[in-house]
This record gives sequence, C-alpha cells and structure tokens, in this order.
Amino acid sequence: MKIIFFDGYCGLCNGFVDFMIKFDKNAVFKFSPIQSDFAKTKLTPEDIKELKSVVVHINGQTYRKAEAALRAMAELGWPWKFLLIFSLLPEKILNLVYDLVATNRYRLFGKRETCRLPTLEERERFIV
Repeated sequence: MKIIFFDGYCGLCNGFVDFMIKFDKNAVFKFSPIQSDFAKTKLTPEDIKELKSVVVHINGQTYRKAEAALRAMAELGWPWKFLLIFSLLPEKILNLVYDLVATNRYRLFGKRETCRLPTLEERERFIV
C-alpha cells in the first residue's frame, strides 16, 4: 500500500494532496491526515507531535521530508519522475530547504480551521 500522511490543517499540505490526486491517474496512493486515528497507529510519536513533515509509505519503506515528496511524485511516472534528480543533492541541503518552508507554511499558505474533508469522489482514497 502507498500512503501519504499529511497535516490536515495545512494549506500547502492540502495543496500537495490535491496535486497528487489530480496526477495519480492509477489511484495508487491513499491519504491520511497525521491527526487521524489511523496515522497514530502507523507513525512515530515524533511524526505526530512535530507535524513538520509529510510522511510517505511506499511498499514497506517510510520516507520523510524532501525525500518523501520526491518519492511520492516519482510514483506518478513521467514527467514527475524526473524530479528524483534532486535526490542527487545532499539530504542536508534538501531538508534545510524543506524545513524552511515547513516552518513557515501556515504563514505562507494558510491554516484551516478543521482537517480536510474529502469529497464524495475522494472518500475511498482517504484513511482516517
């Protein structure tokens, strides 16, 4: 199973989910807010407490931060798979940029009052 765990209140994170739903033509990804009961059974306490990283599970592997976003997008196939070229950069640099955006994401992209509610069409792809 391929799952993207995201901050359900974050405007940027919800935009990422919208992007993935739009371009995931084979509907291989499921989505779960980090605040959900399901996420609490699958993620580490740090992932849930910090809420500063998207967490992606792909075929038994867990990815966080920049690598998570890059791996998820690579699963979409071409042309998105090309973004894996950024994996050649040192992880510290990638995560420095990731952390800078993550720290300021509410201010830059907004924070919702409630967690994202999937539409009827999206509901089967969300795990709460």
